[in-house]
Amino acid sequence: MTGKPDNQRIVITGVGLAAPNASNLTEYREKLLKGQSEITTIDLRYMDPAPAGVCTFAETRYRKKKENKRGTRAGCISVYCAHEAVNDAGIDFSEYDKDKTGVYLGLTEHGTVETENEVYNISQFDYNTDYWTHHHNPRTVLNNPAGEVTMSLGITGPHYSVGAACAAGNAALIQGAQMLLLGEVDLALCGGISECVGSFGIFASFKAQGALAQHVDPTKASRPFDMARNGIVISEGGCIYTLERLDRAKGRGARIYGEIAGYAMNSDARDFVLPYGPRQSECMRKALAKGGLNPDDIDIVNTHATGTRQGDIEECRAIREVFGNSPSTYINNTKSIIGHAMGAAGVLELAGNLPAFEDNLVHPTINLDDPDPECELPNIVANRPVELKAVKAILNNSFGMVGINSVVIIKKYE
Repeated sequence: MTGKPDNQRIVITGVGLAAPNASNLTEYREKLLKGQSEITTIDLRYMDPAPAGVCTFAETRYRKKKENKRGTRAGCISVYCAHEAVNDAGIDFSEYDKDKTGVYLGLTEHGTVETENEVYNISQFDYNTDYWTHHHNPRTVLNNPAGEVTMSLGITGPHYSVGAACAAGNAALIQGAQMLLLGEVDLALCGGISECVGSFGIFASFKAQGALAQHVDPTKASRPFDMARNGIVISEGGCIYTLERLDRAKGRGARIYGEIAGYAMNSDARDFVLPYGPRQSECMRKALAKGGLNPDDIDIVNTHATGTRQGDIEECRAIREVFGNSPSTYINNTKSIIGHAMGAAGVLELAGNLPAFEDNLVHPTINLDDPDPECELPNIVANRPVELKAVKAILNNSFGMVGINSVVIIKKYE
């Protein structure tokens, strides 16, 4: 985006997050650099216990317990993250019209938690639907989490969810940037949310596919690229950004975390579940081209890798194809620390790397004890952080089921 006028450059000015190991960016970054995983084991209805990432945050900081009870877990996470992002950005809506503020949230799934809970509830009463809650419909509509944000903040501009499997967080970030570039909104709250640890069906499905991670130590269950990896650690979480056009951000003296330099999305068009490296590499190349960047301009590639055998291999092939000749590009993985937060994965993982623009550190991929030769990558950061001379560009991969791929590139604002 170099050379474009300030009103056509989109920047990140606020971050609000809830991760399995932190509820603000400062704490999150500290724990990522330490490789501190707080993955635990949870009991599952109808199933054996499984490793999972569960968020702990101030659930009643921005709305009352009664409001949380009426809403959803996804809505609760969304409201917390949105308020945190707005506060972090120093926005009091004196500079922005709430009619021109958009809320765009990426989701992998929504409604399964509520439906499973209600079916279980009426099973205790011989399936008498008189015990089915009248809150079910508003809780399960796809726009619910974004809608709960608008009600909490009084935002009257557009709100909707972006369904893009595990690429959804990046997709919503792209949507927010595009709406700002089109002039449809002046401020965008965008990111991704996951409440999936509340759904036994997600765990059961991954288990049926042979893709649910297991380990005697839950903090070691998520191990992308490692020979001992055996699947995904499911996590809940959320991350919402405030996006602004650069001229407006500069005009109010906002702190800028980074500038959206490039992005791309494409489809494999091949399989419901199996990823396809050639389309992933194509997506990375398109994002680089959009940003006017070369592979060696990228300092950090934050991988999507989930800890499934074929998924990790395909992404590594794609990264080698694009970055194989770039000795200055370092590779890491955030899921090894926090698990897979589904719709929140891309944006939550990106957030954990944004502070590298200031501290020049690449957080490690943990649990990488016996690297799979098929996952060999140049400059992979394993088990300990690496300090670079400078970090000026970060590329974030986020891929999902039914063959959807997304890539976002953030540049340091200078």
